[in-house]
Amino acid sequence: MIDAIKSAADDVYPEVVALRRELHQHPELSGEEHETARRVAEWLDDLGLDVRTGIHGTGVVGTLRGGQPGPTLLLRADMDALPIHEETGLDFASEQDGVMHACGHDLHMSSLLGTATILARHREKVHGQVRICFQPHEERIPGGAKFMIEEGVLDAADDGPAPTAAFGQHVKPDLPPGTLGVRPGAFMASTDEVYVTVEGEGGHAATPHDGVDPVYVASEIVGALQSLVSRRCPPDVPSVLTIGRLVADGATNVIPDRARLEGTFRAMDETWRFRAHALFRQLVHRTAEAHGATAEVEVREGYPVLHNDGATTTLVQKAAREYVGPDRTVDADQWFAGEDFAYVLQECPGTFYQLGVGSEHGLHTSQFDPDEEALRTGAGFMAYLAWRYGHEHASS
Repeated sequence: MIDAIKSAADDVYPEVVALRRELHQHPELSGEEHETARRVAEWLDDLGLDVRTGIHGTGVVGTLRGGQPGPTLLLRADMDALPIHEETGLDFASEQDGVMHACGHDLHMSSLLGTATILARHREKVHGQVRICFQPHEERIPGGAKFMIEEGVLDAADDGPAPTAAFGQHVKPDLPPGTLGVRPGAFMASTDEVYVTVEGEGGHAATPHDGVDPVYVASEIVGALQSLVSRRCPPDVPSVLTIGRLVADGATNVIPDRARLEGTFRAMDETWRFRAHALFRQLVHRTAEAHGATAEVEVREGYPVLHNDGATTTLVQKAAREYVGPDRTVDADQWFAGEDFAYVLQECPGTFYQLGVGSEHGLHTSQFDPDEEALRTGAGFMAYLAWRYGHEHASS
């Protein structure tokens, strides 16, 4: 079957590339993926899949019923673009000013539609049902995955029982095109946002003793917060806290009344994650109090830690070595980016893996330019993975 799938992947590759370029030219922001969803649904409908639209607004699910008995499997791609002005100079660059597929979601969609095409061509040999899910709103918290789950994408339905596994892939610029990166366990970080407002007492810059300087207090808080990871976090738990914004609207001779801090907190462990929230609030309040100021603290919970299931990840590793070879299957490092596919993996065993695209420029940059040769592997490997999972679990 692997040879048949590789042959089909080569055959559909030109269509997948053309589709990727079409999607890249017409990106849509989170929650606005209307034309993207229409195009995706049209493609799935042409393949003869049962198509459901309008899930959490623009989400689309197509169900492929295999010719052999077996389990239900979920495959997922995300659809939204980023508010970035493209500077690649490509012939098919974004036609939407200030909007770009800079995170590879155009590759995710075109790969998965290629996967659907391959599976449809070999429908009689597919075991069970494959739910092919196109999710909106990944780039903006709270994310579309959570709401699609609430609307039943992981439930039993007329098209079959609930999924017993879920798979997704994400492009990785620093891996060679077509290389697959796989890691069991905690793979991608939680993504919480932190906001602090320090209230002091402003005045003339020449008389700081007459007030409480919130700029100084905010600076002390930034320094003190570094101990949260270095001294309070268990040494075997990767974690990072970065304050990326400090705003204090004073002047060279004016001490303002308040200062604002904004940042991100990321962790690879859910227990430490929530303990850190409490410690963060405590440290900020006590540091402000020590200097005669007050502080308001807000922690906005983002995506949870993405945890790859052991059994399904072992399957992905074996399938990857079979499909692309051991030399192009790598052990992925923990990745401190966040992903709302984590919500799916909290409810259903599964694996999220990396697809190398060999780009000199990274994700979320205006010059991100992946090698489209990766689409050959992106479409073909997921089709093989879906077939292999169904074949192995046909009796369940």
